[in-house]
Amino acid sequence: MTATAETKPALKTEFATFGGGCFWCTEAVFELLPGVKAVVSGYAGGTKANPTYEEICTGRTGHAEVIRVEYWPHDVSYEKLVEVFFEAHDPTTLNRQGADEGTQYRSVIFTHNEEQRVAAEAGKAAAQKLFDDPIVTEISPLPLFYPAEKYHQDYFKNNPSQGYCTFVIKPKVSKLLKKGVIGK
Repeated sequence: MTATAETKPALKTEFATFGGGCFWCTEAVFELLPGVKAVVSGYAGGTKANPTYEEICTGRTGHAEVIRVEYWPHDVSYEKLVEVFFEAHDPTTLNRQGADEGTQYRSVIFTHNEEQRVAAEAGKAAAQKLFDDPIVTEISPLPLFYPAEKYHQDYFKNNPSQGYCTFVIKPKVSKLLKKGVIGK
């Protein structure tokens, strides 16, 4: 008997949540990773319900700019996502990525379960060998995730000529494509 659309089991996706500075940068990177179905920019880790971008920018809500990655675990492992996360930003700078400064730009992995926590800790230890300075990435259970406003979604795709995209995101994406870290 052959499988049909009606009898074939649906492939299940899983979620991962990362904060590596500006969510526009990390979103652009993970959207180019094979096995990733969708990336949503948002906020997590703070105390205010339904925060706005303006509130996040004050640094007083406690939220980080993060991305929620929906992926197919049979195509890309969580461990690979963690590896790409550590390649895509500088995890040794506390509350800062480039010119972006504040707790909202902290390096953080919000885990969805115990298996992710173990894998994130192992990935952090492995990545430490690549850096002279200590990695300051926070690893903690995912609190509530709040999607960012619509204009933040797919920002690099929708605004390729915008200054930040041209001078910050494009070189980062190009470097990771050249290294073979990402690419579809």
